[in-house]
Amino acid sequence: MDYRYLGKTGIQVSAICLGTAFRGQTDENICIRTIDRALDLGCNFLDTALYGNGKSEQLVGRALRGKRDDVVLCTKIYGTLGNSPTHNGLTRINIMRGVEASLKRLQTDYLDLYLLHAYDPKAPVEEVVRTLDDLVRQGKVRYVGCSNWPVRKVVEALWISDKRNLAPFVCLQYQYSLLNRTEFEPDLAPLCVDFGLGSMTYSPLAIGLLSGRFRRGVTPPADSPWGADPAAGLSRTQYPFAEAMTEQADRIVQALIDLGAKYGKTPAQVAVAWILDHPEVTAPILGADHPDQVDDAFGATGWVLEREDRGWLDELSAPEVEAKYS
Repeated sequence: MDYRYLGKTGIQVSAICLGTAFRGQTDENICIRTIDRALDLGCNFLDTALYGNGKSEQLVGRALRGKRDDVVLCTKIYGTLGNSPTHNGLTRINIMRGVEASLKRLQTDYLDLYLLHAYDPKAPVEEVVRTLDDLVRQGKVRYVGCSNWPVRKVVEALWISDKRNLAPFVCLQYQYSLLNRTEFEPDLAPLCVDFGLGSMTYSPLAIGLLSGRFRRGVTPPADSPWGADPAAGLSRTQYPFAEAMTEQADRIVQALIDLGAKYGKTPAQVAVAWILDHPEVTAPILGADHPDQVDDAFGATGWVLEREDRGWLDELSAPEVEAKYS
């Protein structure tokens, strides 16, 4: 496993962060085995949140018994479990409530990285930053950051923490893939470089579109998020496949297939290797619902694309329109 520094914190994390939403797995024992397999392969970076009404955090907590100190554990805050209006957003009340609930579910007394899962326009940025600083000073959180915030608000938070001597954001989490370069590249990637921020990128395979399993003009499997299997709780309107699998997207998929054959890798591994070739990215987040999928995901590490192949993918994926799928 390759390791990278998380921004300027000095912490080394695995080049792949394991996502633990487990949306496609109902067997809790398999979920635990999936996490164990990632740890066995050298992964020390786990990402979770209030997925499944807290089930994800509970499973991670079970899996990390006796192993907690070997892992950089990240969870996120926005909504919390409850029915009142105070159980939503980034108010001081909800953040304080949320961290306590996460610590309990994760069976730990500290979080390595605590991210704001979304931007709350009703919560003053200074109050949010001060609340996170309190959590750091209390020892409940080691480092903080945000996900899906407008760039200008990230800069505002960094400015406030600098002027008020508060714990600053050290890591950002945003979507990034060959099918969505517009969200991260123009402003966020330079911001990470300028301020020494780490970055975790999610949806690196664009909900499987870059796996090689889907092609333009071919009906997607019914049991996939792009299919229409009512038994799986999916509908044709959830992810409109015909709109997503554009001619450009299909050309990218074909290139991934061709490069996979050249390197002896899967199309998905090539797609992730392209992300790993960006020094602004600390670690893409790859979810897995079975131990075998962990082996496949981690096959993206330990090798690099040749310069010409990286350039080919850059050219093919040059943004035409803003991506809509995450």
